[in-house]
Amino acid sequence: MKQQEINYWITAMLKKHERVSDLNITVGKSLQVESDGKLVPVEVSPPVPRLTPFQSEVFALNLIGGNKRLLRDLVTKGSCDLSYSLDDKVRFRVNIFSQRGYLSTVLRKLETTIPTINGFQFPESFNLMSQEVNGLILFTGATGTGKTTSMAAILNRINETRPVHIVTLEDPIEYVHPHKVATFNQREQGDDFNSFANGLRAALRQAPKVILVGEIRDRETLEIALTAAETGHVVFSTLHTIDTGQTINRILGMFEQDEQPQIRNRLADTIRWVVSQRLLPRINGGRIAALEILCTSLRIKDLIINGETEDKTFYSVVREGSTRNMRTFDQHLLELFESGMITEESALSYSSHRSEIKRGLDTIKSSRGERTSDINELHMEKPPEDEFSGWS
Repeated sequence: MKQQEINYWITAMLKKHERVSDLNITVGKSLQVESDGKLVPVEVSPPVPRLTPFQSEVFALNLIGGNKRLLRDLVTKGSCDLSYSLDDKVRFRVNIFSQRGYLSTVLRKLETTIPTINGFQFPESFNLMSQEVNGLILFTGATGTGKTTSMAAILNRINETRPVHIVTLEDPIEYVHPHKVATFNQREQGDDFNSFANGLRAALRQAPKVILVGEIRDRETLEIALTAAETGHVVFSTLHTIDTGQTINRILGMFEQDEQPQIRNRLADTIRWVVSQRLLPRINGGRIAALEILCTSLRIKDLIINGETEDKTFYSVVREGSTRNMRTFDQHLLELFESGMITEESALSYSSHRSEIKRGLDTIKSSRGERTSDINELHMEKPPEDEFSGWS
């Protein structure tokens, strides 16, 4: 296989389906793309009914292109991350990994258009985040739920409105931001720095006002991020957690029990926002993000310092915090259902508290005049007539 053939495969995979997010190269399967969250096969000419080990290996090695660092990572760690451009028109975030002695490749398509808060109909709280001058702002959720897109929209807003120095540490660089009012320096792991902790430590000497760290993967990175947030920087980063409350508890869990009182106080002083994301199928095709948003407040700080109780939880405080631009997943899911953007089944499947969202769904359906139960009629069971035969 030559480079031209690989680029032909990639081009064909992109053209075969709308809304392609990922390309999947796996031994024993045909070429596949993920479209609207589902893997679908792609036909090419000549046909590739099942990828051979040779084809998948050559595909991967052509993307690596002889880079010694990537080859070393693949051999020693079992996988490597890189970026790949197709004729400077389409960019991909690539992960190559070994499985059962074979090489598999997943290419995540990167959007070239910088997202905007208005364009994606993000909530007003995103504009407020762009105005923060210090503190820690975290975006959480599973891989592929749009965390990078959300942060890029906020950074774009800062870029348009504030004359500040922005340093990003990414793995790899996804959205390439032009210089506008702000000055952007975007650094890629592997080429520009060797670890998020070292890159973040160096960033503190580069006079930024805004720092983006691609992911907080360990305690060392978190400690430096907290220090940066405490010393007058606003720090954006991501974590893999399922909701806002778990995010706080996950951070605390990185430290020993005797260290937690100090960390609780530091977190209470530095956390500004936590946004958790889940991607749902949209009724008319495509996907839409459900957002849970936590904003620092006196009640949130109290929970961080003293911990949750049966009566006071992060969920309950976020649920009651609409005046501070907070909302739970369940509240947003009900909004999306009421506006006709998602189905009832999706709302139930992606909810945090099933019983609570069922009550909300029933209220919405009742206001529409729709049935809230599948039971058509209820009857009292009649006893047999002969039971009454002796009655007068």
